[in-house]
Amino acid sequence: MSLEAAFTTCTGRFALDVAIEAHGEIVVLFGASGAGKSLTLRAIAGLVRPDRGRITLDGEVLFDAANGIDLPPEARRTGYVVQELALFPHLSVWENVAFALPGTRADRRQRAEASLAALGLEGAGDRDLGTLSGGQRQRVALARVLVRDVRLLLLDEPFSALDDAIRRSLRLELRRLQRELGRGALFVTHDLREAYLLADRFVVLDAGRVLQAGAPDDIFSRPVSGRVAELLGVRNLYRGRVVATAPDSIEVEVGPLRWRCASWVGVLRVGDTVDVAVRSERVVLRRGDRPATNALDAIVEVEEAYGANHLLQMRPLAGGPLIEVDMPARPYEVLGVATRKQWSLELPPQDLHVMPAAGSVEA
Repeated sequence: MSLEAAFTTCTGRFALDVAIEAHGEIVVLFGASGAGKSLTLRAIAGLVRPDRGRITLDGEVLFDAANGIDLPPEARRTGYVVQELALFPHLSVWENVAFALPGTRADRRQRAEASLAALGLEGAGDRDLGTLSGGQRQRVALARVLVRDVRLLLLDEPFSALDDAIRRSLRLELRRLQRELGRGALFVTHDLREAYLLADRFVVLDAGRVLQAGAPDDIFSRPVSGRVAELLGVRNLYRGRVVATAPDSIEVEVGPLRWRCASWVGVLRVGDTVDVAVRSERVVLRRGDRPATNALDAIVEVEEAYGANHLLQMRPLAGGPLIEVDMPARPYEVLGVATRKQWSLELPPQDLHVMPAAGSVEA
């Protein structure tokens, strides 16, 4: 499966301008609400006609504004699943899956039952929808798509209304189906954890534009801008100035603090204004018993516990911005963090990432 889509469209005051590729993989479209994720899927499905651009699937042209080509949704062989499943409550499970399939009733039922079995619903064909759990109904919706031998799945936050355990089960199911059937999928979500767990390829959208696309690990470790870092959940994001450069590092001043950073994007020079990011789980809390690069003394100003982790808001004694530390419960207990307020923080150079300044970041 190979999708190539590059198009623009305007809806009211919102302008969408995207270029997306998928090649037999799960591509996650991630962004805040209103970024254009769902509109992108609807355009690829043929439910919205772009103003300009071209969309091809396995070499077949689905849409080409310049040549007047715009295949209807039923001719595109894509399967579109949304959070509101649009199942028919008056039909049985198998009848929902077989709805609008050609062929005799017996043939349609056979195909529906095979699709249900592939999703772990063998023997459920005669049940009423009202007897199914939320996760089972979601499987029925996926079975209805898969029975049509679609080339590309378009999944618009299909698991968002389900609890965590069911979402995990369905993520594993989707992964298995993608491997076994070799079908690609575009998966829309604003859940960062879900996006990371599912994505072979990650596309970050914001205000109708693709900000960054690539492998999940690359994007999480090397965001191209402060806005991407912010969307990916980086809370330690600071405005600074480059004060020195070397082949393997860059030194940045953030207020009164000076840090050596070993990760950056773009060509940076002394004097450039930059954004500096470090994920809170990468900040090291130490007793201060040995020297370290980018070490500083700080006190705990705010502490929050959530599940098996603790969030600490630390104020450097030398001044400068608050630094958030995300600690698992075990090291928190071993170090005895609850018993004292002053600690030494270490910001490893390889975890400090520098980007050309863009937008507004508080120092």
